[in-house]
Amino acid sequence: MTAMNWRLAALALLLGLAVGGRVAWLWQDNAYGERLAKQAEAYGTEREAAVVAVLDQLQQDQERRRALENRLQADEQNKHKELRDAQQAQARLRDRLATADLRLSVLLAGTAQGSGGGMRATTSACSMVHGGARAELDPAHAQRIVDITGDGDEGIRALQACQGYVRELTRHSSVEKP
Repeated sequence: MTAMNWRLAALALLLGLAVGGRVAWLWQDNAYGERLAKQAEAYGTEREAAVVAVLDQLQQDQERRRALENRLQADEQNKHKELRDAQQAQARLRDRLATADLRLSVLLAGTAQGSGGGMRATTSACSMVHGGARAELDPAHAQRIVDITGDGDEGIRALQACQGYVRELTRHSSVEKP
C-alpha cells in the first residue's frame, strides 16, 4: 500500500473515531439528560407533596386555634354572665338590707335562755327560724358583711375563670402533641 492509502485509511479511521465519539457523547448526554429530568420531576413532586402536607397541617392548626378561641370566648361570656347575675343578686340583697325588707341575724352561741348577755334576742312566736336565740345585726354591719362576701365571691369566680382558661389551654396543647 502506498503512503497515500495509509494516509487515507488513517484519516478515515480518525474520522470514524471522531464521528463515533460524537455520536456516543450525544447518546450519553441524552440518556443522562433524561435521568436528570426524571430525578428533577420526582424531586419536584416530592416537594409539592411536602408543601401540601405542611399547608394541611397549618390549616388544621388554624382550625384548632379558632375552635379554642371560640370555646374560650364562650366560656368568657358565660363567666361574664355569671358575674353579672351574681352582682345583680348582691345589689338586690344590699337594697333589701338597706330598706329593712331583710334583716340579718346571727345565732347566739352558749347563751342561757334567761340571760341576754347584753344583747337583745329577736325570737318571737311567729318567727320561722328554728333553734337557739338569735340577734339581729345592725344594717350597716350587714351591708359590710354582704360587701365582704361579694368581694370573696368575685375572687372565687375570677380564680375559677383563670383555672378554666389554663385547663382549656393545657388540654388544647396536650391534644396537639403527637
